[in-house]
Amino acid sequence: MKLTENFSLPEFASKDGAFFPDEVKANLEKLAKNLQVLRDHLGKPIIINSGYRSASHNEKIGGASNSYHVKGMAADILIVGLSPRMIHGQIQMLIDAGKMDQGGLGLYDTFVHYDIRGHFARWNYSTNQ
Repeated sequence: MKLTENFSLPEFASKDGAFFPDEVKANLEKLAKNLQVLRDHLGKPIIINSGYRSASHNEKIGGASNSYHVKGMAADILIVGLSPRMIHGQIQMLIDAGKMDQGGLGLYDTFVHYDIRGHFARWNYSTNQ
């Protein structure tokens, strides 16, 4: 199932193969639309490391109990050729410009977390200062 021009539902699949509940599909469509804005802005493909997570998979990997991944509202992403810091900055710029939805934005050494929680949340777990 195609969510946007460049994103399809399987890209967001839980690593344990769990099915997508209906409410998760609706959230993933909204998330994909936001990521499409980033992709269009940068002109580069986005790799989804982690999208939807079933509750059991989220627990198995030590994810937060209230993770937005379980709701289909979050993605951990990377873009070949761009540092996580650069991706993070571009997302923040697009949020500030009103082109992407406000939400959670986390910087890590090898990826960026973006979610559509609807309110400002920021964190930095990167050791690459």
